[in-house]
Amino acid sequence: MTQRSQWASRLGFILAASGSSIGLGNIWKFPYVAGQNGGGAFVLVYLVSILLVGIPIMMAEFLLGREGGKDAIGSFARLAGKNSPWCLVGWTSVIAAFILLSFYAVVAGWCFDYVVKSAAGTLQHASPEQISALFSDLLSSPGQMIFWQACFLMATAAIVSCGIQHGIERWSKILMPLLFLLLLYLFVHGLFSGGAGRAAQFLFSADFSLLTPQSLLAAVGHSFFTLSLGAGVMITYGSYLDRQADLFSMAIKVSALDTMVALLAGMAIFPVVFSAGLDPGAGPGLVFQTIPIVFSSAPMGWLLAVVFFLLLAFAALSSSISMLEVSVAWLVDEKQWSRFKSTTLLSCGAFFLGLPSLFSFNLWHEVTFFGSLTFFDLCDKLVTSYMLPLGGMAVAVYSGWFLKRTACECRQSMCCTQSWIYPLWSILIRFVAPVAVAFVFIQQLGVI
Repeated sequence: MTQRSQWASRLGFILAASGSSIGLGNIWKFPYVAGQNGGGAFVLVYLVSILLVGIPIMMAEFLLGREGGKDAIGSFARLAGKNSPWCLVGWTSVIAAFILLSFYAVVAGWCFDYVVKSAAGTLQHASPEQISALFSDLLSSPGQMIFWQACFLMATAAIVSCGIQHGIERWSKILMPLLFLLLLYLFVHGLFSGGAGRAAQFLFSADFSLLTPQSLLAAVGHSFFTLSLGAGVMITYGSYLDRQADLFSMAIKVSALDTMVALLAGMAIFPVVFSAGLDPGAGPGLVFQTIPIVFSSAPMGWLLAVVFFLLLAFAALSSSISMLEVSVAWLVDEKQWSRFKSTTLLSCGAFFLGLPSLFSFNLWHEVTFFGSLTFFDLCDKLVTSYMLPLGGMAVAVYSGWFLKRTACECRQSMCCTQSWIYPLWSILIRFVAPVAVAFVFIQQLGVI
């Protein structure tokens, strides 16, 4: 039997797991979701959700992956039984990750396009109106979007096909620190812009009157989206962990890096938004309309723009490789397919599944579901509002109530250094996390 791959180092695992979390969910989605839901109050609910729901479920996914020692489906089959209904959780996770990859690649392709635009000097000295027009032109060109979507998926497949240590871990060690340094530069730049004060007030001044049931769902749903929970990613990555790793320490470090980058991105982007008089809830294109303004008048701005969008593309890659790895691990573990064959087939499948999402911005922009949802919006809502929270809730319920291990064994499996960690985790994973997710999920269904 072939020895299962493992991470070469704990740092490599932390950066890879953080890379899965740190991507467009932080830099693209978090600022505009916060903007659409009132700013500071949303951020506070989001942080509470990370602490009480996200970290406990991340620890549970790490535990299931390491104890199961296989892909998401195989781990549930090994722990709960091959014919157990709990295996459906693994299947749901794999499907969610695959759908997520399909429409994620569409948005990530925009980053590749903007690398070329920046290198060509297109963004240099461009006015806000011209930058907005460039983005509109991209969305209205299906051929151009298809090209960049394909390029992004090919890059994703190339990394995943190289394996855990030589592909995912190696890229994470290089790209994540560079991305953080660039965001830090943008943060410092934002502090000296005219909109820094308003940005800080917007992000950190909580007005609970602005919170709605939809805002609560968005906060919890985004905590799942940004931490890569409920999609089998952390189960799969956990299956490559060594037996001595402290799961609590790993979860804290990954969540802290993810949250720090999300807030740093907000403080890098919102000062520009306010100083330029733009709408903070402008939608997914916010980062492609505001960041170019930062660079358009800066010395050597074209070079900084190239680096930023290149690293933004790599941040997207660090997330997409984890999404692809979930289904690749299943084919490798359960079907004994080669890694190359698995990545080729699945990346092609994600490409074709992503085409309707891509056409939602141009050819099929008038095709809607349930009133006003485009296919892209439908996939986004299905995955982030339903499949990921339900997957995370199922992981919490199974880990807290049905995992056939004694408390002592679970404590030893987690390798926690402090005696209070396991009892607290047990309470959160059994009562707080599943109830919180169930509450907002039922609200979304309109039952209460």
